[in-house]
Amino acid sequence: MNLIFRMLTLLIASYFKPKLPIIKPVNSLNLRVLPNDIDINMHMNNGRYLTICDLTRLDMFIRSGLAKTMFKNKWLPLIAEHTMTYKKPLGLFEKYQVKMEVTHWDEKYIFMIHTFILKGKVVAEGTSEGVIYDKVKRKVVKPEEVISKVNELKSH
Repeated sequence: MNLIFRMLTLLIASYFKPKLPIIKPVNSLNLRVLPNDIDINMHMNNGRYLTICDLTRLDMFIRSGLAKTMFKNKWLPLIAEHTMTYKKPLGLFEKYQVKMEVTHWDEKYIFMIHTFILKGKVVAEGTSEGVIYDKVKRKVVKPEEVISKVNELKSH
């Protein structure tokens, strides 16, 4: 619940940003470490990085047209695996950028890289494997079908 305002702000802002391609989109967010992001060591909590990665994906879903396609088809985005490597801490109120890039996909998974940047230097990097799940058919939708459906919806 403590991220609801950040998410609502992102939802609104994403509609006004330039559109992204559905194939290998790259996006970034400029954020600041807030008091509810820190842990007892006074730096951003390791779990918060994963939540911020969720926000980058949400921005991409909206800007690429994937959100509209998922809603129309009753699909859900799911993360199957996520890893993070932490190099330097992000301190309270520091401004940082997080970049997300869809690098490739296979028959099932969509692969992404999330890079956290502070003053031009990488401070953390994560990789994600995600799927799009059809909650009606109860199965994973192949990435090629997802791309096709997004392009189909964009052409109408």
